[in-house]
Amino acid sequence: MNFRKLNLLAFLVVIGALYAVVTGASAEVVVVLNSGEGTVSLIDKATMVETKRIPVGKEPHHLMATPDDKFLIVANASSNDLVFLDPMSGEIKRRLDRISDPYQLGFSPDKKWFVSVSLRLNRVDIYNGADFSLVKRLEAAKAPSHVGFTGDSSTAFVTLQDSNELAAFDLKSPAVKWKIPVGNMPAGVWVTPDDKYVLVGMTGEDYVQVIDWRTQKTVKKITTGNGAHNFLPMGDGKRLLVSNRVSNTVNIIDQTTLTVIDTIKVPGGPDCMELSKDGKQLWVTSRWIKKVTIIDMVTKQVVKQIPVGKSPHGIYFFTHAARK
Repeated sequence: MNFRKLNLLAFLVVIGALYAVVTGASAEVVVVLNSGEGTVSLIDKATMVETKRIPVGKEPHHLMATPDDKFLIVANASSNDLVFLDPMSGEIKRRLDRISDPYQLGFSPDKKWFVSVSLRLNRVDIYNGADFSLVKRLEAAKAPSHVGFTGDSSTAFVTLQDSNELAAFDLKSPAVKWKIPVGNMPAGVWVTPDDKYVLVGMTGEDYVQVIDWRTQKTVKKITTGNGAHNFLPMGDGKRLLVSNRVSNTVNIIDQTTLTVIDTIKVPGGPDCMELSKDGKQLWVTSRWIKKVTIIDMVTKQVVKQIPVGKSPHGIYFFTHAARK
């Protein structure tokens, strides 16, 4: 082989390597938590195909990115730990095993507090947001479920699923501020962008309860579908999605008028959701049929259903719509 051919071969090898790096780096992964089998499904977002399924811990239910977006935290409720994934590849980076029963989790807007909601153990744990050291453990019977925060990070709201209550926690103390009765099986909780109302999804009902948290009074009930469960903002500060697990629908709520402005059919017990940054695709975990359902948000029709593991719950991809 002459010198010119060797140079050409070397050039092609370099180009091929660069192509592999670029295409690999651009491939985005969708992370789905299969809470019923303790695994994470990794889906190629472009091809909509599951590429890998990896064990991650016992009962992974919810997940969220760290405030700097460097890691994706998976909460394993029954194995009492947090797993930190690369948010783009889904690769496991580290594990934190001193977190007790993390069912739902959240960082306060100022990043000072990390709140772990322990559904199984009937408590809410307040951690330092910087190093995950425990600050205080507070009783929260029965079955604390989801968490939301005021914009000034002073208060966390937690739904108590089995006692049909909403609890408010003072994060500075920390201490329980108050508890009020709400509808049947409260789950998802969302604070409106103007900080005026707390919205609570009633999984045992067909509505979202709107609460003026300063007066602790219900001001409205937004009729949605049976099994109103979890929320996801659409990124424009105006519209909010709510999944209805029993009626197999997702509603769009106008946060200004507090009314339903659209309804989308999503089969299989829709639960957690993720919306693409451009707002064109909604990915939903269909919890009862072991699938992820993809919705075209222009036509409001199902594009595809992707088989995953048992009882898919949390879902995430990096290029999502803003959380507002």
